[in-house]
Amino acid sequence: MASSSNKSREDERAGAEIVHGPEECYRHSVELLEELGFPKGVLPLKDLEECGRVRETGFVWMKQKAPYEHFFTGSNSRVSYAVEVTAYIEKFKMKKMTGVKSKQVFLWVPITEMSIEDPSSDKIYFKTPVGIGKSFPLTAFMTDEEKQKYLENKADK
Repeated sequence: MASSSNKSREDERAGAEIVHGPEECYRHSVELLEELGFPKGVLPLKDLEECGRVRETGFVWMKQKAPYEHFFTGSNSRVSYAVEVTAYIEKFKMKKMTGVKSKQVFLWVPITEMSIEDPSSDKIYFKTPVGIGKSFPLTAFMTDEEKQKYLENKADK
């Protein structure tokens, strides 16, 4: 008999579009971030094995081979990604996130939401379970290619 937590996990993933393998998962995750309006470098996951999305509920997950830590020089922050990262998504927002933690001084703090409240502000906001958050420039999470295009567009205005 399946436990209730397994049952709810299955229910949560019912009707999902699932892709496997590093190339397909990378393409899927980049397309997802672009669709939501996030910079492509904000979830720098490594060796992805499975990605899934339930369009009706907005539930997404990404599984990688092993946990991964990334240092973002643009925000001067170290972020840890578990084997599985999950979230509920909508335009400019990922909420109820699991599997993402940011190192703050000596503690690892879970990140449960990231959002772009006002796309014209050029800021991305990260929130913890207790509602405390921090914002950073979008450019801190852009790939080099994205940053170049972004800065060219800003110069044209």
